[in-house]
Amino acid sequence: MNDDLFRIPVGSVAATVVDVVIDVLGWFFDGVSAVLGTVYNVLDAALSEPPFWVIVIVIALYAFWSKGIRLAIGSVIGLLVIVGVAQWDNAMDTLALVILSAGIAVLISVPVGIWAARHDRVSAVVRPVLDFLQTMPAFVYLIPAMLIFGIGAVPGLVATVVFALAPGVRLTELGVRGVDAEIVEAGQAFGSSPGRILRQIQLPLALPSIMAGVNQVIMLSLSMVVVAGMVGAGGLGGDVVQSLSRIDVGLGVEAGLSVVILAMILDRVTSGFAQPRRRKRTVSVPRPVTTADVAVAA
Repeated sequence: MNDDLFRIPVGSVAATVVDVVIDVLGWFFDGVSAVLGTVYNVLDAALSEPPFWVIVIVIALYAFWSKGIRLAIGSVIGLLVIVGVAQWDNAMDTLALVILSAGIAVLISVPVGIWAARHDRVSAVVRPVLDFLQTMPAFVYLIPAMLIFGIGAVPGLVATVVFALAPGVRLTELGVRGVDAEIVEAGQAFGSSPGRILRQIQLPLALPSIMAGVNQVIMLSLSMVVVAGMVGAGGLGGDVVQSLSRIDVGLGVEAGLSVVILAMILDRVTSGFAQPRRRKRTVSVPRPVTTADVAVAA
């Protein structure tokens, strides 16, 4: 009885808010579900319909462009292992979920990070929200997503986007704020507009930090997509959930190994873009950007 007396009705309030949102904005969520479902189906078909060796070659070329021949060879070996354990179709379903959810998360997180870096008040509001998103257990995101969007890939996509936003915002803000103030002041002194300073000075210098945020968004998306298998998102997450319910060790190891291989490939490829490009054929050594360079550009 004492427990009921001092109980704070957070759960009932949250349930009421979700019910009201569904009743008022049901038409909007239906449209979002239709759009996301269509884009996911198209992307999934683009990855699943061609022969596996075509996708392997494309990913290997992308890996070679990102980091070199060693990553390309490693990617080919890893993808062939996925084919060998009969998880190719599930892996492509998961890859489509990761690409779409991470792409949406990046499109949201990078502008918000730039906005927070340029306005302290926005940063003060955004940081507690990011703390809340990062500390909330991943399974909790699936509950309202499932109530709003039903069962399937769409609730998994939405929950994944929400779960993966935080590092993209934080590292984008950190990168833009970390640009040398003297370089920014030099651009201002030569009459550059704030938009031009952002495009030509701050974003290029903050690119390594932004790409590190993109890398973390992709990794969190992959981890959440597996959890989203519990709401019918399919892919490797579906096999992991199935192996857990059946206590099937073999299926669990095969699906888990495929997840690890995808994670390693995505991590190495995206981290390659966060590092400065090396020019082995040139003799000159690049020098850091100085205020004089900004003056010439202005």
